[in-house]
Amino acid sequence: MAKKETERFVKEETERLAKERTEEFVKGEMERLRKGRTEGLIKGCPGELVKGDGEDLGRNLALFSYHFVGVGGIGMSAIAQVLKEQGHTVSGSDRNYDKHITPYVFSKLLSQGISLHPQDGSGVNENTHFIVISSAIEEENPDIKKARLLNKKIIKRANLLAEIFNHKYGIAIGGTNGKTTVSSMVSYILDYANLSPTIIIGGCIKNYVDKVHLGNAKTGTSDIIAIEADESDGSIVSYTPQTSVITNVSKDHNTIEEISKMFVTLSENTRKLLILNADCPHLRTIHFKHKNIVTYGLHNGAALSAKNITYKPFQTLFDVNGQSFEIHLPGSYNVSNALAAIAVARSLNIPDSKTSVALKQFRGIQRRMDSIGEVHGIRVIDDYAHNPEKVKAAIQAVKLHYKRIIAIFQPHGYGPANFMKEELVEAFVTALSSQDILFMPEIYYAGGTASKNISSADIIQQVSKAGKKAFFIEKRDDIIPIIEGQTHEGDCILVMGARDYTLTEFCEKILQGLIQKKMLKNYSIQEMKQNRI
Repeated sequence: MAKKETERFVKEETERLAKERTEEFVKGEMERLRKGRTEGLIKGCPGELVKGDGEDLGRNLALFSYHFVGVGGIGMSAIAQVLKEQGHTVSGSDRNYDKHITPYVFSKLLSQGISLHPQDGSGVNENTHFIVISSAIEEENPDIKKARLLNKKIIKRANLLAEIFNHKYGIAIGGTNGKTTVSSMVSYILDYANLSPTIIIGGCIKNYVDKVHLGNAKTGTSDIIAIEADESDGSIVSYTPQTSVITNVSKDHNTIEEISKMFVTLSENTRKLLILNADCPHLRTIHFKHKNIVTYGLHNGAALSAKNITYKPFQTLFDVNGQSFEIHLPGSYNVSNALAAIAVARSLNIPDSKTSVALKQFRGIQRRMDSIGEVHGIRVIDDYAHNPEKVKAAIQAVKLHYKRIIAIFQPHGYGPANFMKEELVEAFVTALSSQDILFMPEIYYAGGTASKNISSADIIQQVSKAGKKAFFIEKRDDIIPIIEGQTHEGDCILVMGARDYTLTEFCEKILQGLIQKKMLKNYSIQEMKQNRI
């Protein structure tokens, strides 16, 4: 979209929305959405959406019973909690539940009335209507076998989410990086503005975490729903949102070309407004045909931009059109994330002044630049970074405030590690300085069928050849005594990796070790090289 056209659209949209109260605006949009519905309820074969009567999904599914295979997963547990709160019968199984891993996750699900079963087929019975699976669940899973035996309908998590989402005033946040943070910011802003949205995202918002709730889902009373639209399994093309945000495009689970095609489809399915990151070079090469586009960013003539940016440790200040904003997150990429959230808020006629208060109160997300603590002047940070772009962004954000980085990166699967090997090597070589240190344990294995044709040692070898201090430590906990002897005041220990809930516990172990200083030996770099530790 040409700059003049963008500015004209923003001006017209602002003037129009200024004349309408937010609640009335949303109500009218929802009425138009209801009249235009074509999709119905889930009534047919496993995983299929068929035509129906178009009534409200939540009311129609009240008689159904769901069993989630892998209910402890961040995406699965979010939908399970929403359905349970809406009155449905919800049960689940999970390998981690059987292994007593991350018991706090399952304790919270149990507290909400979600029954849990061993993953041996016992959770599936004659009264179960739907078995919900993610793309990671394999056909040989005992729950799947039992469902086939009982001729029960099996539906993919993505299809269920699309069916819930497409019957509401949907806001979809997509992008290779940043979508969890943006969707969380959007969710909290809408909640603070009393729009009472339903929230289903891939991270735990600290403001919503308590003894019962995980913080990745919330059931609202309005027709608004905000979700994190995942492109990794291709399900993003199933959504028909009113408003879509695309944060960026980079190689992750799929190639840039494959991801770009998915985002084009999302844009074509978007009914009202498309919000794009003007700073993403790959997004700028895509020809989006949507008639209503708003751009945001720090450069490249974005329609919505930030000025007077001040970076502090876990606090960033900036201005947008004369309105001051403050977020408790580091790095320029989080300013960009906040701009995307502000754009969504404006589309719903939420004043910048109210959005500013909400963002200041927003406490962040667990495992997204999550400060675990500081002792002896040494900071421990837990972050979800798992692809090259996220790794570089995390390291660069931390570098602004700490003398040296001791990075610990755990690859989140053999397939992704193999797919992104060269890009990961380049990310570490580019982002790490000569004084920084990188440790990598072996690749995280979540179970199932996987070709173990790569090791973390392969990545470390290439990073080390490039002149960086990089070391492969097969067992993760063996890294702790080593870094205790290596850290000094002003250092930051940055732990990165995805899928593995226990990484947070690992960070806490590191912090506790620094406090107790049980391991007194100081390992030198030469000793680590000689002993390959």
